[in-house]
Amino acid sequence: MITAKAIWTDNERYIGEATSHHALVMDTATEKTASSPMELVLIALCGCTASDVVGILRKKREPFTSLEVSASGERASKEKYCSVSAMLEKTAKITSKIEYLEGAPS
Repeated sequence: MITAKAIWTDNERYIGEATSHHALVMDTATEKTASSPMELVLIALCGCTASDVVGILRKKREPFTSLEVSASGERASKEKYCSVSAMLEKTAKITSKIEYLEGAPS
């Protein structure tokens, strides 16, 4: 099982970390300083597809010197709630836990 978490840092920025313990920055502000969560979903789709294609090419012993996978998309709705969650819940069981501290950040 893979687990992941997002930790709010400041403004609209978050640090994301999963089971591998590698961290990345996400930004949901209008002027982004990092990729948004939906951009990361598309990047993950491209990475997963590229990995599958490389595996198939290697299995078939097909020579290649370059490979690029691209994807594009837009939010299906303009809802204020997480479109990533809405997309994933159709095909995966997602369990969430939200913890927060009351009061102003220090």
